[in-house]
Amino acid sequence: MASILSRDPAPQGTGATVPLRIVLVSMVVLWATYFGLTTVRSLVMDLGPQFELGWRRLAVTGAGVLLTVVLWLLLRLFDNRPLWIKISAALALAMPVALAIGQINYLVFIEMEDAQYQAYAQKYNINLRRDESGNLLVDVPIRRAPPAGAGAETLDDDGETVDSQPVIIEPAETRADFWRKLLDIALGRYFLLLAWSTTYFALLAGVQARAAQRREEQFRSAAKAAELRSLRYQVNPHFLFNTLNSLSALVMTGKGERAEKMIQTISRFYRHSLANEPTADVSLKDEFDLQRLYLDIEAVRFPKRLVCVFDLPHDLEDARVPGMILQPLVENSVKYAISAVARPVTITLAAREEFDRLVITVGDDGPGVPNGAVHGFGIGLANVRDRLEARFGPDIGFNSAPVPGGYRTEIRIPLTRSVNRHD
Repeated sequence: MASILSRDPAPQGTGATVPLRIVLVSMVVLWATYFGLTTVRSLVMDLGPQFELGWRRLAVTGAGVLLTVVLWLLLRLFDNRPLWIKISAALALAMPVALAIGQINYLVFIEMEDAQYQAYAQKYNINLRRDESGNLLVDVPIRRAPPAGAGAETLDDDGETVDSQPVIIEPAETRADFWRKLLDIALGRYFLLLAWSTTYFALLAGVQARAAQRREEQFRSAAKAAELRSLRYQVNPHFLFNTLNSLSALVMTGKGERAEKMIQTISRFYRHSLANEPTADVSLKDEFDLQRLYLDIEAVRFPKRLVCVFDLPHDLEDARVPGMILQPLVENSVKYAISAVARPVTITLAAREEFDRLVITVGDDGPGVPNGAVHGFGIGLANVRDRLEARFGPDIGFNSAPVPGGYRTEIRIPLTRSVNRHD
């Protein structure tokens, strides 16, 4: 059993605590329930003057709340300990607190004991009193034969003498009696304190479980951000490699002005692409603008063969997408469509909304997928798919395949917009 209890499912060292407000509410509810039940019992049993009992009971209830606060402060020392230690601490610490509440209860109600005896004596017309030793006595009438010369006033109707004799019905309280009474009271309060301790441990377990869940979500978020950042950084070297090759080709062929124009466009492209956090989403308008810059760079290489078409509805400009998500798709169109043929090729970027989802297509009217292009082509597509799944989970659509008259890639993702939208 000890080995089972030692496996505390709650996280250790979390620092998570039950809010003070909730702790106080749980204590007040517990002791208010105690007050209500004992009051009902007193009314049903007709235990005496209800007002006198009521304010004393209320005083004990208030003391119970305060002493339960003391118990809570002690139990807090064990918040991050294994469950079996928490249970042991509650069992050990609740007893002295229960004894303290029992002592207060005893002192508050001690005067009511004699008052209840007197009320009982008055109700049944008997004489109850205590002697100097503290014994509770009742005077019992005794009939005797009248002595010689007794006055008529001492005789009853039967001609007998009526006398009384004190009888002890409750011996004076000894030290042992006091501790028995105190323990009897304390055991009832001990049960209440253990019940509250159980409630507190349940609340604490809930708080710690929520804290662990938040930490797990933070870890997942951090891992997801790392994955997105890694995938995003795969795009930049690939793009830089292609543009530097193109720039080198322009320089080697003596096309200095076109090379200078490409350098300036590359500078604007990187300034634009590096302005955002690698894991952050950007507006679809910014993403389309970034691809315009990239195609401007490629237009320096293919001034007569590259034709660009952008179809972005105004109401989708603020839609959110991962930054540079279209870059590998546009690069593939340049590499495997424009570079592969000598005629003009049109690259089309379009967006539309379908059933609250954003649909983005990147297509061209080139030759489709040339022979030998599968390897490089697949790396770029895998990067896009992995980034989309890392960002949106499995709730995406991704299709990339040749179509009659060219090649097209279609992305379907949840439609999200900027927080501050300006239409």
